[in-house]
This record gives sequence, structure tokens and C-alpha cells, in this order.
Amino acid sequence: MDRTFEELVAEGAAVPTDGWDFSWFAGRATEERPEWGYARSAGERLTRAEAALDLQTGGGEVFDVALDQAAPARPTLLAATEGWPPNAARAGALLGPRGVVVVATPDGTPLPFADGAFDLVLSRHPVTPDWPEIARVLRPGGTYFAQHVGPASAFELVEYFLGPQPEAVRGARHPERERAGAEAAGLEVEEVRTARPRMEFHDIAAVVYFLRKVIWMVPDFTVEAYEERLRALHERITADGPFVAHSARHLLVARRPVVA
Repeated sequence: MDRTFEELVAEGAAVPTDGWDFSWFAGRATEERPEWGYARSAGERLTRAEAALDLQTGGGEVFDVALDQAAPARPTLLAATEGWPPNAARAGALLGPRGVVVVATPDGTPLPFADGAFDLVLSRHPVTPDWPEIARVLRPGGTYFAQHVGPASAFELVEYFLGPQPEAVRGARHPERERAGAEAAGLEVEEVRTARPRMEFHDIAAVVYFLRKVIWMVPDFTVEAYEERLRALHERITADGPFVAHSARHLLVARRPVVA
């Protein structure tokens, strides 16, 4: 049965946004996954690590999947950080029983770990990688393995609401800039792979929930402020089918060199 614009918007506005569990989108929005399979690949690396850290873990959902992929092998020491208190609490409840120490660490502050504490540092979609701190907590020979959000991710949706963005905004999070940042911190970048996965939004509730959850896409987003654009997009989806956008992802693998 067709649902009204008001019903769909109210539903998208009511869904809790804590954590990084995107299962609510099933049947309402889709996103292709990069071919490298981040959680599976992270799990494989966890089987060979002694001490592992997951940075900006969100609600711990992706790290939890990677630990499942690694089972029964696992590092002796497991830790995770998260800057948003509700997510830190959620991650503690999920990961704590698995032996992971979850530390509430505000973004942009020094990591509360000793130099060279970890031989594996993971991160999926960090807001901003702190390269000097990542290099500091890695052991010589240790690896940073991460999937980052790339430039102009989902900008078809962003620019639908905000209009054309300047090149400086579109080019933010460029993988080559991140390579340079890692190298400036003394890391050796071993691999950078990029992908532009297809995204589809099948109803306006999914759009509302996405913009509430991924708050940096349209920073001032509220249903009230963007009601006219939301209504027009609802009519477009109803008439023409899913709204299509493309995310930007890159896999970045870097190593702290061993000094002879």
C-alpha cells in the first residue's frame, strides 16, 4: 500500500540514530560494497595480530563482525576508541563481553595508549585520521588497515539539498592527500585502492534517516528546514524509481617501518 509523504517522513525522523547498524535500511536503501571486503579482510589480519586497536569504532558493530571473521584466533590485547558517548556506551556493551577494552576518546585528542602498543590498528570510516597518533601507537613493523570515506561521497544527494559545492569541499578526503599525511607521519603506505559503490534510496524515509545518521552530509539538516526539497524528492522517487547516488571509499594500508 502506498504511504503518504507525511507518514514516511515521520518514520524516518523517529528511528534512533545511535551506533553504526544500518540494518533498518533493508528493503529501503542499498549500497554496493567494495570488492576488498573490509570486515572479512580485517578479520584475516586479526588472526595474525597480538595487540589490535579499532579507532572510532562507532557502536562496535563492524569490529564485532571482524572479530567473528577472525574466530577462534584473536589478539591477546583488544581495544577500541569512540568519541561520541552514546556510541561508546553501545560499543562497550557489545564488545566488552568479547574482551575488548572500549575507551571513550574525543576525536582530535591524543590516544590514551603507550607508544608502540599495537601491531594492528584498524578503522572503518574515521572522521579524520590522526596520522601522528596512529604512527605513535603502532609498533615498528605494525600495520594500519582501514577503509576511509573518499571525496564527494554521495554528493548527488548532498548537492540535491545544498546545491553545487566548491571544489575544495568536493575534493576533501582525497586518498592521495591521506597518503601524503600518512607518509609525513613516518608511515610507509603499502596500498591504496578506491571504489565508487552505487547507492539507491527507495523511499523518502530512507533519505531522512540517512541524513539524520550521517550528519556531516547536510550539516544543518532537519525535516522542517528541508521539507520542500524532501517533498519534491518524494514525488520524484514515486514517479521515477530509486534516487541513485555513489559513495566514495578507499582502502588504505600503511606500515610503521622497522628501524635497523
